Amino acid sequence: MNLDTVHFSLPILCTFGVYILIMLYIGFYFYHRTQNTEEYFLGGRSLGPAVSALSAGASDMSGWLLMGLPGALYVGGIAQAYIAIGLIIGAFINWSFVAKRLRVYTGAVANSITIPDYFETRFSDDSHTLRILSALIILVFFTIYTSSGLVGGAKLLEGTFGLDYHYALVIGSLIIVSYTFFGGYLAVCWTDLIQGLLMMSALLVIPAVMLGHLGGMGEALSIVASIDPAKVSMGSGATFLGVISSMAWGLGYFGQPHILVRFMSIRSVKEIPLATFIGISWMILSLLGACMLGFLGIAYVEKFQLTLRDPEQIFIVMSQLLFNPWVSGILLSAILAAIMSTVSSQLLVSSSTIAEDFYRKLFHSEAPTKLIMRFSRASVLIVALIAFIISMDKNSSILKIVAYAWAGFGASFGSVILFSLFWSRMTRLGAILGMLSGAVTVILYKNFLSVYFEIYEIVPGFLIASLVIVLVSLFQPVREGTKEAFTKMQEELKKL
Repeated sequence: MNLDTVHFSLPILCTFGVYILIMLYIGFYFYHRTQNTEEYFLGGRSLGPAVSALSAGASDMSGWLLMGLPGALYVGGIAQAYIAIGLIIGAFINWSFVAKRLRVYTGAVANSITIPDYFETRFSDDSHTLRILSALIILVFFTIYTSSGLVGGAKLLEGTFGLDYHYALVIGSLIIVSYTFFGGYLAVCWTDLIQGLLMMSALLVIPAVMLGHLGGMGEALSIVASIDPAKVSMGSGATFLGVISSMAWGLGYFGQPHILVRFMSIRSVKEIPLATFIGISWMILSLLGACMLGFLGIAYVEKFQLTLRDPEQIFIVMSQLLFNPWVSGILLSAILAAIMSTVSSQLLVSSSTIAEDFYRKLFHSEAPTKLIMRFSRASVLIVALIAFIISMDKNSSILKIVAYAWAGFGASFGSVILFSLFWSRMTRLGAILGMLSGAVTVILYKNFLSVYFEIYEIVPGFLIASLVIVLVSLFQPVREGTKEAFTKMQEELKKL
C-alpha cells in the first residue's frame, strides 16, 4: 500500500476550518485589547506560569516536533533520541538558571522589551552597536527559521488534502500570518496554550494506538531489529561526535529570542519554579511521544507492507490511517498548531526588532505608540514574504533548516546571554565580538567545513564565541554603568 496517495476528506477539512477560525478569533479578540508596544511585544508582563511555560514549549518545538524529529527516528532509529535528551537538559537549565535573572534584569533593573534592548542596556552601549548587530542576527536567522515552519505547513496541507505544494504554501502562510498580524504577543501566547496541549495529546495518542496494532513494544523492537539491529540501540552506529552533536542541541536554548521573551513576560519571578515544572513535564511527554512515533513507524510500515516516500510525513499518514476522519482532523490540527505557534512567535520577535530596535530607537525615538504598532505589523508581512520565498523549494528538510537557525542563535546569542547574566567582568566589546564570532563561525562552518567534520555547527560556534568573550573582556576595563547594572540585578535577586 502506498501511503503517499491522498484522499480528500470533508470531515478533516471541517475540523481544520473550525480550528483555524478559533485561532483567528483569538487574534482578533486581542487586537482590540492591545493598546501599547509593551502589550504587543510582551503582553504587558502579565502572563501566569501555565501560559508562559506552555507558550515557551509550543513556540520552541514547531513543526519539527511532529514531522522533523519523528522523521529522523524513522530513518536513523533510536540513536536519534539523543537530540531529545539534549533538548530536555538544555531547557531545564534555561528555565532553572537563565529565566529568573533575565526576568529580574529586564523588569526591575531596566525596562527592556526586546533582546537587543537588553543587550544595549546591560552593557551601557551608547553607540547602539550591540542593538544593531543583535537585531541583524535576529532578522537573518529568524527568516530562515520561519521558512522551516512555512515548509512544514505546506507539507501538511499537501499531504492531507493532495494540494500542489506551492498552493499549499500560499494557503498555510496566509493562515499563520493573519492572526500574528492582528493579535500580537497575547494572541500568540494564549493560542500557544491551546496548541501546546493539542500537540502533546496527539503525540501521546498516536504511538499508543500504533503499539496496539503492532502487538506491543516487544514485537515492535523485534520487527525493527530484523530490518536493522543498529536501529534498536542507542550505541550501535552512533559515533562519539554524532552523540555530541545531537546532545549539543541543548546549547541552543540559551540564545533563542522567542523563548527568552517568555521569561521576560512572566508575571512574577516567584512563579518561575511552577512554570519550570509545567514546561519541562510537557516537554518530556511531547518529545517521548515524537520519538516513539518515528521509531514505531519503522515497525508499522514493515509489518503492514506499506511504502512511505517522505519520512517527515509519518505523523500525517498514521493520523489518517489509524483514526476516523473526524479524529484524524483533530490530530492533524496539532501539526498546524505546532507550526503556527512557532512561526507566529518568530514573526513577532522579528517585527519587534524592526519596529522597536531599528525604527524607534535609532531613527524616530518620539514616534507615537500607534505608529510603532502599525510599523511592527507591516514588518510581520515583510519578514513573512522573505521566508515564503525561501520556502519555495519543496525538497527542503524541516529538521535541517531548523538546525541551522537553532545553531545560529545558540552560538551568537546563547554564549552572550549566559556570560552577561553570570559574569560581572564581561565587557561591551566582549559581547560584540563574541556575538559576531559565534554567528560567523556557524555560517562558515555550515557552508564550507561541515563536509569535513561530523559535528553540529553549534558546537564550534558556541565554543569560539565563549572564548572570544572571555579573552576580550579580560583585556578591557568594565564600564561603570555595566558594573552598576550587574550589581543592581544581584541586589534584586537577594530580595526574592
